[in-house]
Amino acid sequence: MQKQFLEAGQIVNTHGVNGEIKVQSWCDSPEVLTDFDTLYWADGTPVHVERAYVHKNCVVMRIEGVNTMEQADALRQKVLYLSREDVDLPEDLVFIQDILSFEVYDERTERVIGRIRDVVTTNPAHDLYEIVTEDNRTLYVPAIKPFLQRIDMEAGRVIIRSIEGLIE
Repeated sequence: MQKQFLEAGQIVNTHGVNGEIKVQSWCDSPEVLTDFDTLYWADGTPVHVERAYVHKNCVVMRIEGVNTMEQADALRQKVLYLSREDVDLPEDLVFIQDILSFEVYDERTERVIGRIRDVVTTNPAHDLYEIVTEDNRTLYVPAIKPFLQRIDMEAGRVIIRSIEGLIE
């Protein structure tokens, strides 16, 4: 079952003396987070964003009800969420959180090689699937064609086609 609320970023600091917060965005880019007028706390309580802009790879936000540096400071380390319903995701993309722990099946070796532990998004060319094997090894597979064949959301499975030496 897919979660309604998805982690969007974490409040890492205050910004100025008027209650603005700095948010480390966990979206594809910090700019994505500036498009939302409403975010949510972990319990589903709405957070109304009055203003948001990117500054030094973080998102600086003013949120309703936070008017002092002390109020902003009290929010440090809290995670902000977005509602799945508020995101217009292209049909060929999935949320990273939806595929974590999915089984990974390799068509070349015709076997399950492990489970998705994380998706590494720091590579500028493409994401990498971090796969943990049954014997606790960590493998990295590019999340692009020709390696990525398809994602079966209903079966909870990512199907890849490795090349010799990539997973051995």
